[in-house]
Amino acid sequence: MPRKSSSLSAAAKPADEKITINVGCVDLGQIDLLVQEGFYANRTDLIRTAIRNQLATQVDVVRQVVARKALVLGIQYYSAADLQAVEAGGETLQIRVLGLATIAPDVTPKLALATIESITVLGALHASPAVKAALAGRLR
Repeated sequence: MPRKSSSLSAAAKPADEKITINVGCVDLGQIDLLVQEGFYANRTDLIRTAIRNQLATQVDVVRQVVARKALVLGIQYYSAADLQAVEAGGETLQIRVLGLATIAPDVTPKLALATIESITVLGALHASPAVKAALAGRLR
C-alpha cells in the first residue's frame, strides 16, 4: 500500500545528475557555433534547452503514463522514521517515482528490506550503497 512520505524542503535542491552522450562532429560543430554566436551560454545550456523543448512536446504522454503507472512526479524522501511507521503498521511500500527518490542515510538495509516491497524510479535513486545493494532484487 503506497504511503505518503515527507518531502525535501525547497532549500534542499538536489544536484543535477550527470549523463554522457555521444555527438557527431558536425552536430558538435553546430552546437559550438551557436554558443560562439551567443545563442547559448555553453554546450550544456543548449543541450538542456533542447531536452526541455522535446519534453514539452511530449507533456501529455508523460502525464498519461504517470497516471497509468501510478508514479509520484517530483521528489520523494523516505526517512528512517517514515519507514519505521510503515513497519509498525505492518505495511510495505511499493515506491514508484518519476524524478528523485531519496532513502535517508540513517535507513538500515534491514529496515529497507522490511518495508520496501518494490521500487521503481525513473530518474535518480539516492540511497546508501548498502541499502541499494539490499534492495537490488526489488528494483524495477
